[in-house]
Amino acid sequence: MKLSILGGGGFRVPLVYRVLAGTDGELVDEVMLQDSDAGRLDAIARVLADLPLPEHATPPKLTFARNLDDALAGAGVVFSAIRPGGTAGRTVDERVATRLNLLGQETTGAGGIAYALRSVPAALQIAHRMRELCPQAWLINLTNPAGLVTEAVRPILGDRVVGICDSPIGLVRRAARAAGVPMRAGSLPGVDYVGLNHLGWLRGLEYDGEDRLPGLLADEHRLASFEEGRVFGAPLLQTLGAIPNEYLFYYYFRREATLALSGAAQTRGEFIHGQQQELYAKLRSSAAPFRDWEAARQAREEGYLAEARVDGGARTLLDDAGGYEQVALDTMRALLTGVPAELILNVRNGDTFAQLPADAVIEVPAVVDSNGARPLPAKPLGLHEAGYMNQLKAVEREAIKAGQGDRDAALRAFMIHPLISSGHAAIRLLEAYEQAHGYQWA
Repeated sequence: MKLSILGGGGFRVPLVYRVLAGTDGELVDEVMLQDSDAGRLDAIARVLADLPLPEHATPPKLTFARNLDDALAGAGVVFSAIRPGGTAGRTVDERVATRLNLLGQETTGAGGIAYALRSVPAALQIAHRMRELCPQAWLINLTNPAGLVTEAVRPILGDRVVGICDSPIGLVRRAARAAGVPMRAGSLPGVDYVGLNHLGWLRGLEYDGEDRLPGLLADEHRLASFEEGRVFGAPLLQTLGAIPNEYLFYYYFRREATLALSGAAQTRGEFIHGQQQELYAKLRSSAAPFRDWEAARQAREEGYLAEARVDGGARTLLDDAGGYEQVALDTMRALLTGVPAELILNVRNGDTFAQLPADAVIEVPAVVDSNGARPLPAKPLGLHEAGYMNQLKAVEREAIKAGQGDRDAALRAFMIHPLISSGHAAIRLLEAYEQAHGYQWA
């Protein structure tokens, strides 16, 4: 089976290829990389050639596509990990927001909407070409904003698209470890997690007939042992009675986050952009490309969400079970083999939550098999959760319309986002992003 990775020159592609190499051709015998930047593709190819693998591993054949159509032709699965506008676009998204004293972050608030206005048209093009060239292929969407982009292409691909993010399962694993709840790969027994992409809450961790989350929330020492416990602090978590996804830091600590980001010498995007410009140039002539890439990965992970850590410490690196590359592989395996797996995915709501439209994409525990992914039964939403989810879903719906050329929808998306909530700011944001990115309106 041919797996095509769009955005094949992306920084995290070696993580995906390393996981695939450990499957000994069980699922994939060819990985085709496609990227709009030939230089980045060449650099990542050199990292993959230098990748240390287990002694008896049989990595899939690595090929390269000249264009999108070549990548899609004959593909059984497509990973979409594109970044329209590149890291340079991200730096603009963040700086425009901070200059207006608003939160400057890639997928949340103004920056997330600006990113969506570039991601949606590119994702729609991919979906249309897939329907023509590989209509039976599965699209596993990793392109941000992940839930929004997944929803945008569902009218074209239907159930043959699944959106993934590693943030929810990372939270669940860390909380389960702290609560003494064993986790088994491909299964989520007793996990009550609800939300949208980058907006979710862990509400329960049942084990042996008992919800272990209340005990964890009551124990400040155990809460301090993992990332989200340190980010939010015991008092807030005990008040909520749940553990939020780390991105809710930007909502619950909006003022502090905005001040921290606006006062920083460089934005996260500027750090990533500078690091990648230097790294990719270095990789093309490096004698040890994997070593150089791995050092950059470590530095990048340690600085992730630095503004949320008041102690100034480094981030706890991803757990041993793997990040988004493992979620992608587990999803692909279930889709191709039909052996069911339970994962937290971006999927169609259906009748899961009555407060949201049936065709809305939500991020919840789901069962995935050869028929696609379907949400598992969930407890009803509380008003707090439903309020945030409905408001952000309205933003996502407007951003999807805007990505198809509707300028008024873009203005509404900025205006109604809870991290902006200002008509005047929305107008200034849109005008600044139009000048920077040259959006095309219908």
